[in-house]
Amino acid sequence: MSLPRYTLIFVLFLSACSASSPPTSQPGGDNSEIGYLAKSDIDTVADIHLQQVDHYLKALSYKLYRRNPRHCDGGTPGINQCVQTLFNLAKTTRFTGDKAIAHIKLSLSQEFNGDRVKAFIQGLHAMLHSAYGDKAEFFFFDELDPQKLYNSARNIEIAVWRLSHYRDDRGRLFLLTNGLDSKVVNLSFERLFGKLVATQDTLALIISESSRRRIKNVIQRLATAVFLPI
Repeated sequence: MSLPRYTLIFVLFLSACSASSPPTSQPGGDNSEIGYLAKSDIDTVADIHLQQVDHYLKALSYKLYRRNPRHCDGGTPGINQCVQTLFNLAKTTRFTGDKAIAHIKLSLSQEFNGDRVKAFIQGLHAMLHSAYGDKAEFFFFDELDPQKLYNSARNIEIAVWRLSHYRDDRGRLFLLTNGLDSKVVNLSFERLFGKLVATQDTLALIISESSRRRIKNVIQRLATAVFLPI
């Protein structure tokens, strides 16, 4: 029979205290061996999922700026700098879940005249990181809420629907994404958003199973759906 989680932590703590010499740090002094001892398998899985989320968001940023270069200061030649500036800001600015969702809504509203790509991605980034408890890495005592992860997946679906349907007073989409015409079919945005949704849903199920916390499923029509709390 496996030891309860906190019992295992206590055993590891006693073992560390009784060691004849302190653990040797890895090159660079990052104490990575100690870090691994302080993680469960679930913590490592959560780390990987969060890394994937950031990877997909950055890929989406590049693609959105390429399709909508007028929102980037400097146009197409300045896209790399626009993405770097966006993610530097996202790393240092933390929103609550409500404020993050407000950014997503603002990016697709008639009254907004700023960088819609920046507002949209910044809102998504903050909303998803809120679902992870605004943590950059996970250890034994950290806990994730599977309901928040599930809700964030549904919110991505709502944001994508609005991205594809919300238009200005001239009937133009606020932000261009997938391209469909007689010669070219570009569904790469759809695939990236699908990966984001799958990442959140998969981790929500893993956390739900490991913590025995049930997820309340929410069914809404996308055309009238409201963003769920994080």
